[in-house]
Amino acid sequence: MKKILIVLSTANLHQLNTVESISAAMVLATFGSEVHVLLQDAALSLLASDLSYDASTHAFKLASNLVDSFEFYDIESIYIEEKHAKHPLVHQAQSSIQCIEFNRDFVQQFHHILSW
Repeated sequence: MKKILIVLSTANLHQLNTVESISAAMVLATFGSEVHVLLQDAALSLLASDLSYDASTHAFKLASNLVDSFEFYDIESIYIEEKHAKHPLVHQAQSSIQCIEFNRDFVQQFHHILSW
């Protein structure tokens, strides 16, 4: 089984790219890959699960709603970098989050790395 790290760095709202990236992660997980997700910078907004979708104001479905469904795809590892450990969204998150040091040793444990 291939172990894949998906690195997301784009914001929750108004980014079709973010929705497509998360959808790709779920497809990879569906077809047997072991998928792990690292949220960096603006992607920390994906931890805000209290937002609700309103078709009249949002162009795309909220990507944070998709992150909430990771458990159904066996995507259990959501990583953030140590430097973001005290971010308010991290403390409010309902998902299980692991703080990591994003370095060479961490990266080498994966077969593939996809970054969006």
